[in-house]
Amino acid sequence: MKDTIEIGGVPVGPEHQPFVIAEMSGNHNGDLERAKDIVRAVAESGAQALKLQTYTADTMTLDVDLPAFRLPVEHELWSSARLYDLYEEAHTPWAWHEPIFELASSLGLVAFSSAFDPTAIDFLEKLNVPAYKVASNEIGDLPLVQGMAETGKPIIISTGSATLTDIDAAVRAARATGNEQIIVLSCTASYPAPPEQSNLRAIPVLRDALDVQVGLSDHTMGIGAAIAAVALGATVIEKHVTLKRVDGGIDSAFSLEPWELESLVENTRVAQLALGKPVIGPKEAEQNVLRFRRSLYVTQDVRAGDQITRSNVRSVRPAGGLAPHLFPEVEGRSFRTDVTAGTPFTWDLL
Repeated sequence: MKDTIEIGGVPVGPEHQPFVIAEMSGNHNGDLERAKDIVRAVAESGAQALKLQTYTADTMTLDVDLPAFRLPVEHELWSSARLYDLYEEAHTPWAWHEPIFELASSLGLVAFSSAFDPTAIDFLEKLNVPAYKVASNEIGDLPLVQGMAETGKPIIISTGSATLTDIDAAVRAARATGNEQIIVLSCTASYPAPPEQSNLRAIPVLRDALDVQVGLSDHTMGIGAAIAAVALGATVIEKHVTLKRVDGGIDSAFSLEPWELESLVENTRVAQLALGKPVIGPKEAEQNVLRFRRSLYVTQDVRAGDQITRSNVRSVRPAGGLAPHLFPEVEGRSFRTDVTAGTPFTWDLL
């Protein structure tokens, strides 16, 4: 596993701030100016990356109306929708890619895309994208996976609905090109995804089984699952974003608004910093606290020869005296000298 992978000059890995990818998808609602406003909102949020999806309805499916080409009637968002119509509505026109990427770059964002067929790879190469994303349903198209990996650029593979065999095959296909810049994203390909079906404990399993960096492509509502994923080792977080959910749009129902994206960036950073090291003991920030641990102190003035009792020696804060558990060893013995109240009780007072 490469501990650090650079994507557009941004280091990605366990020792770095989580790489937050804001997925625009179809939330531009067919309006280029709205798309640009989403780019600006992403930049203001502190997220490092913006991602598009590069396809047309014709490169994605066929313009036919057969049962296999429609979503099920019980689908929560797109009941009975014809695939061709759905992709026609959701796609980002290829002519928009360059102005969107240019704006994103000018605002300090890493901008790239998911390629859904070889023509998309060729198109994106002309725009010099810094990375590629394999969408969940394309994971089984191994020639497509290889085509993205052959560019030599980092490749991020989503795994919604995939088995470990599917994921392993895609990773092997990418590695067969000599490309080791591979990140696998745990994903539940449901829109929205129920949190209880996220199975985030699979993140370290994927990492160890495949020897790759692992992240989360998250379709749950809110940011809780994403923060938990970082605690389990995710180095990349991908979330869909929109300006306002009430504006509607193909993916708006499970997308983050800008203020939520900002909170995601802040809190995943906190989660990553909080991981620290697998060590137990006083932390650097606790050094002053150690002074105030309990210890045995003389609690009233005593004379030489006085017996040590619970009324003249007891456990209090701060540190400085003997450990409290040693009191039974000194109780009933005598003071060697006069001692004033507030003196740490030590062996030399016996």
